Amino acid sequence: MIRQPSRHCTVELQAVPARIGHVRRIVSAQLRYWRLDALIDPAALGVTELLANVHRHARPTKQCTVELCVLLDQLTVSVHDEDPRLPRIRAADSWETCGRGLALIAALSESWGVRPEDGGKVVWFTLPALTTGPEEARAVRAYWEPLPLEDARTAVDPRTRIRGAKVG
Repeated sequence: MIRQPSRHCTVELQAVPARIGHVRRIVSAQLRYWRLDALIDPAALGVTELLANVHRHARPTKQCTVELCVLLDQLTVSVHDEDPRLPRIRAADSWETCGRGLALIAALSESWGVRPEDGGKVVWFTLPALTTGPEEARAVRAYWEPLPLEDARTAVDPRTRIRGAKVG
């Protein structure tokens, strides 16, 4: 039975460090409202990584839109910015302090991808949107515990992740 077939939320912002924390709290509150508590940690981590990428790389401005969309059994989190350059996943060396964002997105999500849109781009990822009770939520949350970086590098093959993905 489908109770709420589609739920949608957007937030427009300038991706500066002070705003990223606010958006993370908005995402958490919205997921709590939708009773998707088990997805708060992975969604907040993923949106933080995507917004950090906008802050670091997006030109000409840091303006972006964060979108949450639940359709049936899937949460899609996407960030649209005005920079047409498409990011790519890479393996950061152990001494590097950045360069792991997309690898982390790939490791925590069910699927992810990038697409050009309106002169900019959208980077998105999906999570299974399970409506769970408290006991089940704890079990699902344990599933999202982060992989050690070495495991994340070997587990990530962007071609297979994107191939079976639904467009967000």
